[in-house]
Amino acid sequence: MKYKTLEDKLPEKRLPKKDVFKKDGTLKKDFYEKELIKLQIQLVKLQNYIKKNNKRMLVVFEGMDAAGKDGTIKRILEYLNPRSARSVALDKPSDREKTQWYFQRYVPHFPAGGEMVFFNRSWYNRAGVEIVMGFCTHEEYLKFIRQAPRFEEMIVDDGIKFFKYYLNISKEEQYKRLKERETHPLKKWKLSELDWKSHQKYDEYQKYKDDMFAATSTPYAPWIIVDANDKKRARINIIRDILSQFNYDEKNYFYKADKEVVKVVTHIE
Repeated sequence: MKYKTLEDKLPEKRLPKKDVFKKDGTLKKDFYEKELIKLQIQLVKLQNYIKKNNKRMLVVFEGMDAAGKDGTIKRILEYLNPRSARSVALDKPSDREKTQWYFQRYVPHFPAGGEMVFFNRSWYNRAGVEIVMGFCTHEEYLKFIRQAPRFEEMIVDDGIKFFKYYLNISKEEQYKRLKERETHPLKKWKLSELDWKSHQKYDEYQKYKDDMFAATSTPYAPWIIVDANDKKRARINIIRDILSQFNYDEKNYFYKADKEVVKVVTHIE
């Protein structure tokens, strides 16, 4: 079966701009919701394919606070069967877990046959928040950087379909979203004292992000960086990118992700 794959034929690039984008350049709600439901239908088909063929899919979402990880995972899971598709967001490690091999507490949450698992933050905490905020030593950080590529090589070698997305936002956009959380009655729970401390260290996070990409973006498990300053645009293009990795049954609506939004990290620019 032939699929639509040409980036210049993306719906948002084919339709008149006034029907797709607001004045600030972000996607209009009406276009976004129509496109999202089409992609969510494809996700249901993908889940059926994974379950039927006993495949395993593991997706890691990373990014600074307020980058949009929660919302992206929510839209992916919205219509999927929760018995075989789930989100994993681990709390800080217990005293016992602190004595374990660093990667150990993540492995029990990995997918079995027919399952899709989405990590909302992952072992890459060590290469971001832990080293920036002083929650680990420099020696622990260096050990992680050495071990992560080998750990992920074993994941891929065992046949798990493995993807790593980093949602990237500007310092100004992060500030705007954190301020919204301060006053929004349904989002206040998301805001912590650590969020503002992280914002103050934005530039340091960016440095460690680049170091992380250089050390852990490999041919078998590359990082995929997503421009998440427009949440809606980021969500639909992440879903497009996931769908592009599979030839599932009844795949009748397909576009590759917009290269302006989703890029594979091959080197540090």
